Formats: sequence, C-alpha cells, structure tokens
Amino acid sequence: MLLLTLIYEGEKRFISDINLIKDRFRDRNITIGISESMENRTHFVKIFCGDDEVSNKMINIFNLYIADILYKVMATEFYDKNMTCFLNDSYFFLKADELQEIELLCVKVLNGDELLLDDSGIFCMNRRNAIIEKIVHCIEENRTINVDGFITFRTKELFKDMEVIIDKIVERYMVEKEYNEFIKLLKYFVEIQESRIDEVNIIIDAAGQYKVTNKDGKDILDEFLDGIEYKKVDNNIEDLIISGLITNSPAKIVIHGVRNCVNKEIVDTIKNVFNDRVEICNGCKRCCEVKEKIKI
Repeated sequence: MLLLTLIYEGEKRFISDINLIKDRFRDRNITIGISESMENRTHFVKIFCGDDEVSNKMINIFNLYIADILYKVMATEFYDKNMTCFLNDSYFFLKADELQEIELLCVKVLNGDELLLDDSGIFCMNRRNAIIEKIVHCIEENRTINVDGFITFRTKELFKDMEVIIDKIVERYMVEKEYNEFIKLLKYFVEIQESRIDEVNIIIDAAGQYKVTNKDGKDILDEFLDGIEYKKVDNNIEDLIISGLITNSPAKIVIHGVRNCVNKEIVDTIKNVFNDRVEICNGCKRCCEVKEKIKI
C-alpha cells in the first residue's frame, strides 16, 4: 500500500529522517519500503507498507512521524528567513549578546531539543504540538505532499504560530533576567551588613506553614520581623521571611521540611542569595517531628 508521496526540488536535509522511519517501524515489526526517483531536479519519494500490516493506529503513527519531519523543515525555514529579523524588529531594545542568546534558545526549543521545565515550557510544547497537529491534518487530506509548495502555502500561518512561541521564550528570558538582577541586589545588601542573628531555622510543616526559630528552638518571628512593616494586607509570610533574612543577614540558615514547601521559589531564592550560609536539613529532631505529623 502506498502511504505517501513526497515531492521536492534539489537537496533536502530531511531525507535521512525519512529513512529513520523504517527503523522505528522495524522495532514495531512493521516493514516500510521507500522508493526514490528523480526527474530533472525534482525528487519523488514514495513510502509503502504491506497491506496486511496497515491499521488505523499504524497510519496515525506514520502521519505523526512525517508531520514531525515537515515541522522541522518549516522550523529551519523560519530560522533561516525570519527569526533574526523578527527578534531584531520586536525586541530592538535588547543588547546584541542577549538577542544572540535568545536566538540559540529559540532554535533548541522549536526543535524540541530543550525542554523548559516551567509553565512557559508547557506553553511552548503545547504550541509546538498544535503546529504538528495542523501538519498531520494536511497529510491526512493529501497523500501527495509537494514539500516546496507546502512551505510556500503554509509559511504565513505556521510562522505566526512559531512567533508566538518566540514571544513566550523572550518573556521567560526577561523574567529570568529581572529575577537574576533582583538576586544580585539582595546579595549586595546581605554582603555589606553584619549578621544580627547567628542562626535562623525555618521550619515548614505538613500544611506548608512556616515557623521561624533560633538555634535553641525559640520562636523568633516577631523579633525577626522587628522594624519591618508587615501588617499590610498584601504582604504574605514568604515575602516577610525573605525581608527578615535580608534585614538580619543571619550567619547560618537551616531549612527544615523542604518537601512540604508549596512555593519552591522561596527556597531557591534563599539559596541563591545566601549561598553557603544555607543548609537543607532532613534528619534532625525538627525534621522527624514534621515527618511524624505527615504520617498522622
């Protein structure tokens, strides 16, 4: 059975990917045949499978493989023709080295070579999958694909989708940049002042609530926040803890019950600002008490 005919002009880098389809289906005990011919500079690639091996599931998997190949063709076109201009026009206020760094990240994310493990990463993955799904529908409707024609007629639509991914990557980059600058500022404040407290213990209980004690186990939250305007409605305990740590610049910070922390960013921020002053504890008496409460 003829599954698909691909037509293209000149040399294309995706031919090796088509040959990999044979190996992928071989692992599924399905034999795929590929026939190549050429007229002038026009290449014809026909992909076959035995009638007794064809099923709806097999066809769906095959379409997905081909869609992924065509997606990479479109992504390469986007890199070559649009990415640099799009970044320069849309984000002209960024420095040249920042744009270069963003461009390298965009290439990896669009290709699926790098996964961003946050909400932005999920967004980019979903958009990328949505683009591939559009290509799948195109393959289902046309068992003969002229690759050059496909690029020409789908460029505007699919490039717009890719630009949305680029915007999200830049947005994430800018948030990270602002966060890193914020961390540098906090580190500066910590470094220029003397420690007011030798040791601070931050205990996170099973409900994700925080308790702040000294090394003897005495609750020092009020003392810790002395001088900080914390009665404002918009101040949450995590912001107050960070403010208290910056103000008091303790020589040692021990965090207990990290697994109970709902907002992991507070732990990351403390570690980034205070570096080797921070100790993550999982085996002391306080930690055991927290674990016991979880079991109950």
